[in-house]
Amino acid sequence: MNVLILILGILLRDGAFLTPATPRDSVLVADRLYYGVELKEWPDTARLQFPEIQPDMGGGILALPRWQVDTLKIRRIKGANERLLDIRAQIAIQPFEEGSFVLPALKLLRPYADSTLDTLVFRPCSLEVTAMPIDTATFVPHDLKGQAGAPLTFSEVLPWALGGLFGGLLVAILVSWLLSRRRQEEIAAVKDPAHVVALRKLDKFRGSEYWAPTRQKAFYSGVTDALREYIAARYGVGALEMTTAEIFDGLKGTDLTPELYNELKELFERADFIKFAKHTATDEENATVLPLAVRFVTTTYQAEVEQENQGG
Repeated sequence: MNVLILILGILLRDGAFLTPATPRDSVLVADRLYYGVELKEWPDTARLQFPEIQPDMGGGILALPRWQVDTLKIRRIKGANERLLDIRAQIAIQPFEEGSFVLPALKLLRPYADSTLDTLVFRPCSLEVTAMPIDTATFVPHDLKGQAGAPLTFSEVLPWALGGLFGGLLVAILVSWLLSRRRQEEIAAVKDPAHVVALRKLDKFRGSEYWAPTRQKAFYSGVTDALREYIAARYGVGALEMTTAEIFDGLKGTDLTPELYNELKELFERADFIKFAKHTATDEENATVLPLAVRFVTTTYQAEVEQENQGG
């Protein structure tokens, strides 16, 4: 039963409790306890304020200064819009020294609508804290035990095994890709002869469909570009970066016959007109382009082979 005493606006009550967080026969150093109060049939319209609790409660007792408030029971009053509540409010404390202690009284504030204030003071609880007793007669000190081992399970090994398998597969794929790329580079390093490359490129332009006025620029550019690359490889003339006049200046004094030299020069000049002056060649002119280009490549290549045979 709660005892209520009024002293100049201070209400002294019973109802404070002290409960260990882990039930046991005695309270040991560093045990956690809950120190709080219970209010029976408290009107739900009545306000209640919980004052701040200092973390250091004195005597080696520390508090977690945060109130935990729970409603234990709700009673409805017949014929009234009011309920009565059973309330529990508590804080967590921990003693870190052994001995007997009297905890500070818990004080709650009840404000009223007219700005008056009552203080509810709950009778304090006492606390007896003990340390773990040591039997000095039979106690034998021992070294600290090492970390206990536990057998590995299949579920623990499986992720590592799968990870290792996946990692090994990635390494194998990477090595295979590197070897394949190296082989491709080695194959690419063995280039086809210049005349083979030129004839292969020229063969792409067979067919009269390339003679259409809208396609002549691409036709003449493709043929002359293939011939420029061949001239650069066969005669060492920088034909890729030269003008037509510079190319044929460089070809003077080579093994080209005057007839082939003039025909090839005429082809390049016609290509320049088509590319830069929007000239349109006739079908008769277009028909001579590819045979002339092929004849130039094969004739000069055969001349090179004959020179090598004579030199040998």
